[in-house]
Amino acid sequence: MNTTNSKPSGSFWAIAIIALLWNLMGVNQYILMAYKSESVRAGLSAEKLALIDATPVWSTAAFAIAVFAGALGCVALLLRKKIAKFLFTTSFIGIVFQNIDAFMRFKVSEFNGVELTMTLLIPVIALFLIWYSKKCISKGWLK
Repeated sequence: MNTTNSKPSGSFWAIAIIALLWNLMGVNQYILMAYKSESVRAGLSAEKLALIDATPVWSTAAFAIAVFAGALGCVALLLRKKIAKFLFTTSFIGIVFQNIDAFMRFKVSEFNGVELTMTLLIPVIALFLIWYSKKCISKGWLK
C-alpha cells in the first residue's frame, strides 16, 4: 500500500521557485563572464582579468553545463518531472569540474570573502537539490 502523498506541499513550491531564481542568477553570471561583460571586467584587477581570460575552454563548458542543467532541473522540478534529479546531478558534476579549475589556478588565500563563500555554497546547494529531488521522487511528487 502506497502511503505517499502525490500532491506537493507548499514548501515544495517555495523551494523550487527559490532554487530556480538561484540558478537563473548563475545563468546570468555565466552570460556576463562568457561574453566578458564590461560591468564584470570593470570590477576586477588586471591580474584577475588575465586569469579569467586564460580560463580553459573545458572550465567554461563546465560552468555552462552547471548553470543551464541547474536551471533546467528547477524547471523540471516545477513541472514535477523525475528528470530533475538527473539534471541536478549533471549540474553538480559541472560545478565540481569548474571548481577543480578554480582551485588549480587560484590560491584559496587569493579569494575574497564573497568568492570563497560562493565557491563553497554553490556545491552545497547543488547537493541539496539532488537530495531534495530524490526525496520528492520517493514521496511521489515527481513523475
